[in-house]
Amino acid sequence: MDMAVDTRVIRQHLIDPEICIRCNTCEATCPVGAITHDDRNYVVDAAKCNFCLACVPPCPTGSIDNWRQMPRVRAYSTEEQLGWDELPAELPPEQLQAALGDAGGDGTATPAGEVAPAPAAAADTVVSDLFRSADFGATVPPWSAAHAFTNLYGPKAPEKTVTATVAGNVRVTEVGTDYDTHHVVLDFGQTPFPVLEGQSLAVVPPGTDDKGRAHFPRQYSIASPRNGERPGYNNVSLTIKRVLEDYQGRPVRGVASNFMCDLKVGDKVEVIGPFGATFLMPNHPKSHIVMICTGTGSAPMRAMTEWRRRLRASGKFEGGKLMLFFGARTKEELPYFGPLQSLPKDFIDINLAFSRTPGAPKRYVQDLMRERAADLAPLLSDPQAYFFVCGLKAMEEGVVLALRDVAQQAGLDWEQIGPSLKRSGRLHLETY
Repeated sequence: MDMAVDTRVIRQHLIDPEICIRCNTCEATCPVGAITHDDRNYVVDAAKCNFCLACVPPCPTGSIDNWRQMPRVRAYSTEEQLGWDELPAELPPEQLQAALGDAGGDGTATPAGEVAPAPAAAADTVVSDLFRSADFGATVPPWSAAHAFTNLYGPKAPEKTVTATVAGNVRVTEVGTDYDTHHVVLDFGQTPFPVLEGQSLAVVPPGTDDKGRAHFPRQYSIASPRNGERPGYNNVSLTIKRVLEDYQGRPVRGVASNFMCDLKVGDKVEVIGPFGATFLMPNHPKSHIVMICTGTGSAPMRAMTEWRRRLRASGKFEGGKLMLFFGARTKEELPYFGPLQSLPKDFIDINLAFSRTPGAPKRYVQDLMRERAADLAPLLSDPQAYFFVCGLKAMEEGVVLALRDVAQQAGLDWEQIGPSLKRSGRLHLETY
């Protein structure tokens, strides 16, 4: 006979603030809108969470995979969670029983092994008419991706941080424009820090916030290939935009971005990571890569492009097609504009979209994708082609809709192709 489970108890889903790198992956993938955040913490609303676990595989750090047995009526509120610097301990059995006694309830039970029903609010949540990246973005890597090492350094790793030395800091947008973006090279010396194209790390800014708490880590995509910014060296590069205003346009000085953009050669930086085991480039010969990005979302695309360039120069790898759709407000604000122009045309197909060029109509990456539909359609149906999207969150829906339009215009069944792109690790969305 099955044992009974007290339905007054829930296994509450929580996010560990010590490990979380605030990458927004969990909130973007949650299909019921249960995850939210403020300027410090990401939290899960117990009244909405339906235990679907969609957010767990994409989390780069494992911070999302935390649970506490709690009386349903005493579940930690989002307000409580937003104030945490660390997770609370699990309630001892006697305290859990005492809390249940205080809470009351009818004590109805379900068979052991079954999940107690989610709160009514979860069942009432309707999001089917909204675009959800979780419906399209893959949570598995390309089948031929190399093995990724993750979480080697961090709050709960044997080594809390690794110290890197600044080996270079160069502005990669035109001086005098609003977007001050830097290419920062960090050298790890003799300390192992293995990375792959598409992975990220997090920088721990020095000092404390206005409440005297240590700054939490900030995540940055790695812009260099697996064998280093300088081939054969234990270093990585990052693409970092100086933040001087928030999403509402209000003046604010980003703690980590300004710290990083102002670094001098020889300065030291505390780093954790690496992170990411799905947004990885394919490694099998003749595989095609379509890269779609805006701004500093170009970092992983630069890493993939440079690794392919080095493989091509070695003559040891037969790569497939490389296509890049890169958007910015103006040419002057597009990172790496100069180096992009020097790449051979038979190596990479570059398409640039500018939305604020004086005297010209606004153009976005999805506009260019539709213009190149004849070239993209065969890649959508080719199992050797992979699509990577990185940049501002607002671009996701436009890009996916453009892919849908390309497919439908070519007479392809998007209802079949769309899910297959996710299932086979061919469409990756990483936005912020």
